[in-house]
Amino acid sequence: MRFLNTIVVAALIIAAVVVYRIKYEATRHAEDVAKLKLEINREREAIAELKARWARLNSPDRLQTLAERHLSLRPLAIDQLHTLGGLPDKPYVDPDPIGSMLEAMDGNADPTATGSVRSAPMPQRRPQGGR
Repeated sequence: MRFLNTIVVAALIIAAVVVYRIKYEATRHAEDVAKLKLEINREREAIAELKARWARLNSPDRLQTLAERHLSLRPLAIDQLHTLGGLPDKPYVDPDPIGSMLEAMDGNADPTATGSVRSAPMPQRRPQGGR
């Protein structure tokens, strides 16, 4: 009987230690969660403050006064407006720059001619109108 009582008491002590350890870990985790929630709230407040500063810095009235103070801008004149037809053409980009270099080096030789067949005339490299 004494042996059984000793085993039961030892089991109770081990169970008490395990329960105390679990309780301690749960308390520690609860404290960590509370600290994280506090930190999250602080970060949200900091973000709100930064958004308010950004809104103040980007306010149109402030930007207008800064532009008037530091830039020498004039109002847009009506003769500065153009239609799409008034824009310059897109610059020409040679699709075969190596071929153009070869032609420039030897203007008389046709790079497509092999000597066995009479070659057709080369098409123009630059399209009409620069487009």
